[in-house]
Amino acid sequence: MRFHTRKWVKPEDLNPNGTLFGGQLLAWIDEEAALYTVIQLENSKIVTKYISEINFMSSAKQGDIIEIGMDVVKFGATSITLKCEARNKMTRETILTVDNIIMVNLDKDGKPVPHGKTEIEFVKNRLK
Repeated sequence: MRFHTRKWVKPEDLNPNGTLFGGQLLAWIDEEAALYTVIQLENSKIVTKYISEINFMSSAKQGDIIEIGMDVVKFGATSITLKCEARNKMTRETILTVDNIIMVNLDKDGKPVPHGKTEIEFVKNRLK
C-alpha cells in the first residue's frame, strides 16, 4: 500500500472526547480516494459509489500526523475498487481500514462510462 497523503490533526478536527473525529477522517479518505481515482483513470469526473465497512482500531489526538494509504483491489469496466488504511505516524498504530471503496468513472453528462484501464499506472510512466 502506498501512503501519499499526510494530515496534521488540528483542534478543529477533534470530537468532544479530544480525539480525532471519525467523520473528519472519513472526509479525508473520500478526498484521497477521489484524487487517487482521478489520477489513475485520467478523468476528473468521478464519483464515490460505495464505501464498505469501516474498521476503527485506534485514534489520534491533536498534533498527531495521519497517513492515508490507498491501493487498487480491482478495475471494473466503469469503476475502480480501492482499499484504504489510515495510520498514526506518531504512534505507528493503524487507525482504520476500509476494504472496499468503489469509485465510478463518469462522462460529461454524469453517466457511468468505461475507462479502459486494467492496471495501476504511474504518472512518470505516462510521460515517456
